[in-house]
Amino acid sequence: MFDHASLITLLGLIAVGTPVLLLCVLGLSSLLGRPLTENTTGKLCHAAILTGLLAAVGVLALMLLQGTRHEAIEVGNWVVIPNYQFSVKLVFDRLSVPFAILTFVLCGTIAAFATRYMHRERGYNRFFVLYALFVLGMVLTSLAGTIETLFAGWELVGLSSALLVAYYQERPAPVRNGLRVWVVYRISDAALLLAAIVLHHLNSHGDFDGLLSGGVWPEGHAALSGGQALAVGLLLVIAAAGKSALVPFSGWLPRAMEGPTPSSAVFYGALSVHLGAFLLLRVSPVLEASLWLSAMVVVLGLATAVYAWLVGSVQTDIKSALSFASLVQVGLIVAEIGLGLRYIALVHLLGNACLRTLQFIRAPTLLHDYHLLENAIGEHLAQHGPSGGRAPGRFGTWLYRFALERGYLDALLNRYIVTPFVRLFRLCDGLERRWTDFLAGRASRASDRARPPTGAIEDLS
Repeated sequence: MFDHASLITLLGLIAVGTPVLLLCVLGLSSLLGRPLTENTTGKLCHAAILTGLLAAVGVLALMLLQGTRHEAIEVGNWVVIPNYQFSVKLVFDRLSVPFAILTFVLCGTIAAFATRYMHRERGYNRFFVLYALFVLGMVLTSLAGTIETLFAGWELVGLSSALLVAYYQERPAPVRNGLRVWVVYRISDAALLLAAIVLHHLNSHGDFDGLLSGGVWPEGHAALSGGQALAVGLLLVIAAAGKSALVPFSGWLPRAMEGPTPSSAVFYGALSVHLGAFLLLRVSPVLEASLWLSAMVVVLGLATAVYAWLVGSVQTDIKSALSFASLVQVGLIVAEIGLGLRYIALVHLLGNACLRTLQFIRAPTLLHDYHLLENAIGEHLAQHGPSGGRAPGRFGTWLYRFALERGYLDALLNRYIVTPFVRLFRLCDGLERRWTDFLAGRASRASDRARPPTGAIEDLS
């Protein structure tokens, strides 16, 4: 007979284990050169998502019945050395359980949509392997109880996202945009990794429960001083900004629309784009420990919302317009987190994710309906209405160009961040070559002497 804690542990392991099993089945069949049929793949995805969803809902029901607000599952330790401990831990609380349920619901909806949308695509099996990788990453990130567990899920989400942006690999634009997304994600991942290192230096572990004192989420307070919270919080904010396309990293968001509509819906309309906000919610006590950090988060969120509203108003394709509409709400959610409105931010996040998923999967049919309407009433009336508009003034023209160029963020990042880094690395490479040539008494790496092709930096844009 299972007791309360044992039953929650079993259901929690099932919730995480079903995406693992789905990935293993789809991945191994692909590696063996015997991919499953479309019908079998669809049934496996539906069964895995439904099983995980029922397990997550079961955990929620048990916690509500018992009045439990926090349950932890210690899976094991990766590394245990003096003063450092890297552990695998799952946490079920008022933040992780709703986000995990949201993940299963939206991923299940997208799976049902994708089995039809991707029908007879050459990369059908590849899409669902990456989809399974994404689901595992999202569930692991949602339920992570330590920063290293969260980092593992964070990496899986980033890898699957970038590969699905470059899904149509026979064309150069998706591959180039997938590379751009991957580069921004690398910056985000590096910041999160540095934050994990700093936390381990401060506390000898990365356990989120160890960061709190006086209660569980959301009532707990950070067990860090103001200066420590500022140092760790800045790194976490950079990680969240890169993952959620906050200013100044917003330029990769429209590039991500190169992927199939199902991946755009679940990644950049619903789940992945909210992952940075989820991270800030998880570490919100750390943000509140520093007034300057909280103010910075509020300003960052509001700036992102205004930027996304301006840029989204001039988009000419429906997927980019929806992605920036979602980013407006993400910016407001981040501002709410900075103001300490944790429950409001969580409800806002859940509602926006569901709405954007519905809009993305409705978009192809909406375009079809709009074309029918346009043919029925005439193209001019459908686009411009019965009366003309007033010509914009000088400021309006500048604002329109600013929005059309997406705030020049990509150009600024290329000029002031990418180009200096590439030049620095080339300088270091040249110094290394001279030193190795001097020690060897000859050209030690003649095969590497070819310079990178002209425009390599510009290719990232």
